[in-house]
Amino acid sequence: MSKKTLPGVTRRQILSFTAASAVLGAAKAANAVTLKGTPVWSPFDASPPPQIDIDGWAFFTDAEAAAMEAIVDRLVPADNLSVGGKEAGCAVFIDRQLAGFYGTYARLYMEGPFQEGTPEQGDQSPLVPQQRYRLGLAALDKYTQSQHQKLFKDLPGDQQDQILSGLENGKIALDGIDSKLFFAIALKNTMEGFFADPIYGGNRNMVSWKMLGFPGARYDYREYVGKHNQKLDLEPLSISGGDAWKMKS
Repeated sequence: MSKKTLPGVTRRQILSFTAASAVLGAAKAANAVTLKGTPVWSPFDASPPPQIDIDGWAFFTDAEAAAMEAIVDRLVPADNLSVGGKEAGCAVFIDRQLAGFYGTYARLYMEGPFQEGTPEQGDQSPLVPQQRYRLGLAALDKYTQSQHQKLFKDLPGDQQDQILSGLENGKIALDGIDSKLFFAIALKNTMEGFFADPIYGGNRNMVSWKMLGFPGARYDYREYVGKHNQKLDLEPLSISGGDAWKMKS
């Protein structure tokens, strides 16, 4: 009698199962299809990204937008490597995100309880992003008006930097919202807008991708797999596609 390895299963049965699986796998591999040429699909057939085709701002008021553009330009200042946050479209990216489901945290549980947590527990605020920006930008201009008799956007760059630093470390208090909470979301979203795909409104002309040498959303790298330690100088490609993605009639 064959020695049993598991209750009710013999070693001979296991070997038979393994052999049958190998034959089945080989048969499937023999029928595999190799795809060549242009993919037979269009970008975003199944899940298109949200598009906001309007002139002007979708969520921000003109005053809020001016303050936000000043903020992103200090968080991502222009230098010899790239343009600043404003020219890169970071404020536009944030505006478009706030006008969508991100702005209301529509996909997050927001019923509480809302209690002060530890840093490891993450964000515990009841305020959704739309509220954080609306309250934060208004409170920021109120603070600069009281302290410097000017709106934030009209202050010189070094003063703007000092104020943003004060928000970051909590030394400056804002009315109606925790200053560190407001700074954190503004910094996070600015970074996202600078590095995200241009289809979402930021990273205008793929400025950050060109700065980093990131090739973008290319679906086929087979031509470059064997090229090591070489500068490829690939033009970045958005997830919206390029000429090579388009079907030729």
